[in-house]
Amino acid sequence: MDQFIVSPLFGDGPVHWYTITNVTLWLALAVVGVTLLLVVGTRGRAVVPSRGQSVAELAYGFIYKMVEDVTGKDGLRYFPYIMTLFMFIVFANFLGLIPMSFTTTSHIAVTAVLGFGVFFAVTIIGFVKNGAGFLSLFWVSAAPLPLRPVLAVIELISYFVRPVSHSIRLAGNLMAGHAVIKVFAGFAAIAALSPISILAVTAIYGLEVLVSFIQAYVFTILTCVYLKDALHPHH
Repeated sequence: MDQFIVSPLFGDGPVHWYTITNVTLWLALAVVGVTLLLVVGTRGRAVVPSRGQSVAELAYGFIYKMVEDVTGKDGLRYFPYIMTLFMFIVFANFLGLIPMSFTTTSHIAVTAVLGFGVFFAVTIIGFVKNGAGFLSLFWVSAAPLPLRPVLAVIELISYFVRPVSHSIRLAGNLMAGHAVIKVFAGFAAIAALSPISILAVTAIYGLEVLVSFIQAYVFTILTCVYLKDALHPHH
């Protein structure tokens, strides 16, 4: 598990909250990557787009359609936030696939900030938009009356578990995939197992490329679902 150790970028001292670490570096690189693609890559606004502009427009259209389909027209005002979440997670996941890099989204400290950020944002939006009516999200009016209090407790627990599951799902999948790659890579030192190890690492690496995108997509679409509940708690 050495690949997940947080260490100072300069020197060998203890890690404090202000210490510049390998996590700091790769988080900054993810932000730089998003900026280069969405700002620098689209600065020309060409009618015939470059490859960078094409990728940026594809990502924009993909997330815009997702937000519109899941949350409705009301949710489009929050599109910039959701787009930022998706692009940051995608870049952080893919940067973690570079050999000798650091996968920031494999750490619960990073994904928890993202998950709880969504939780607090959605909860605040829910109360601002609906007032006390937001609490109707926990009252299942379609159920028989005797069951409604029980279902309300279940819904309340489920709601507060959301940020935990939201963050653990992303971190757990990224950590598990990278750990498996490291395990198979360790067998490469054994001559008899070396060809099998290389094939296994190649296959798992290809799977991790897919997982990196899928986990960003899952995180984003769940954010849209939670936002839909905040905007339309009666539905």
